Order: sequence, then C-alpha cells, then structure tokens
Amino acid sequence: MNRTVFVTGATRGIGRELVKQLAALGFHVFGTGRDEVRLEELKAETGCMGAGADLSDPEQVVDIYRQAKNALGQVDILINNAGLNNRKAAVVNIQLDDWEQQYAVNLRAPMLLSREALKDMAGRKSGHIVNVVSTIAKTSQPNYSTYCTMKYGLMGFTKCLIKEAREVNVKVTAVYPGGTDTDFRPEDRPEYLLPESAAKMIVHCITAPDDVVVHDLTYRPLVESNF
Repeated sequence: MNRTVFVTGATRGIGRELVKQLAALGFHVFGTGRDEVRLEELKAETGCMGAGADLSDPEQVVDIYRQAKNALGQVDILINNAGLNNRKAAVVNIQLDDWEQQYAVNLRAPMLLSREALKDMAGRKSGHIVNVVSTIAKTSQPNYSTYCTMKYGLMGFTKCLIKEAREVNVKVTAVYPGGTDTDFRPEDRPEYLLPESAAKMIVHCITAPDDVVVHDLTYRPLVESNF
C-alpha cells in the first residue's frame, strides 16, 4: 500500500507544492487549509483528499486529524506546515490578540497534531512527523519577537519529540527553511527560494531510506546571510 500523508497549510506556498509533489509520487494525501476555494482547486488538480479547518481552534485541530485519519485509513506521515506571521511589531507594540493567534497556529496546533499522530504511530511502531519550523528559530530579528518566540517553542518541542518518538520507532524531522518566495509575505522576493524547491527538500526527508532519519534540515537561499 502506498504511504499516506496529512499536510497542514496545504492551500498555499510550500504546503501546496508538497501536496502536488507527494501526489505525483503516488502518496495518498489529505490536505487542510483555511481557503476552501483553493483547497477544492488543489483536490481537482492533484486528486488529493482534504477538508477546511481553522487551526487556531483547538477543537478543530483535533477534529481535522480525525478526518484525515478516517479518509486515509491511517496517517503514516504528518507534515505540520501551517504557519502565521500576521503582524510584525516592536516589543512595545505587541498586541495580545496577535500573540495568542500566533501561539495557536504556530505552536499549539502542531503540538496537538503531533500528539494525536504519535498516539497512533506508537501503536504501529512506524510513522514520520515533520515539523516545518523556520530559520528564524536559529537567529533573531527586530520586530519578529512574537513569531520568533513561537518558532523557538516549536523547535524545543520538536527536539523533545524526537527523543520520545524514537523509543517507538517513529521518525521526527525538524525542517528549517530560509526565505521562500510565497504569499506568506506581501512583497515579491524572487531572490528567495522557490516554493517548489523548498518543498522538494522536505520530500527528500520523507523519501529517505528506511534506516535513515533526518532530525534537522536547514536550508536557505544563497542571498540569505542572517545566521
């Protein structure tokens, strides 16, 4: 049986490219995102399954994992790709609503989904959880304190998850992409990574030999020097 994959943030950028590339390789894919129209277009284009969800709602997070599991039969690979950087602000201008929204999507949602996936994968003693972090977790930038905090948190969570998951033969990968030219930011950045290139690096981790686990993968466009 071909392996199954559940991808969050599937309607745009790296997530959309992941769905396209994995479906082309024969994986059975379930994608989720907030843009129902783009999700339906992706399903028509790739043959993937999927359903919309708002990952800022913890009940919807748990429910969308259940939907993916039911649709796929089981989740062999979970890719926590969804992310949010809705507002860049100096520390003195941080708004609580922005903080809580970024926490919900960038940290709480992947933690909850990893928890649900590990419960299933531990029983089978197989599976792979991929958390897409960011190179921001390996550096710092002014006006990025909220986003940076959540990505630092996801990095720390994933490092602990790696050690717990290996005890039950489950692979865990933390991926740190550098700047990627997607609509995650309002301006075009053609000197940054193409989203299909960023996705291809993640696919390499998923398709590594069975006796190989990539724990940390960091990659950047050549122009990026903030490390």
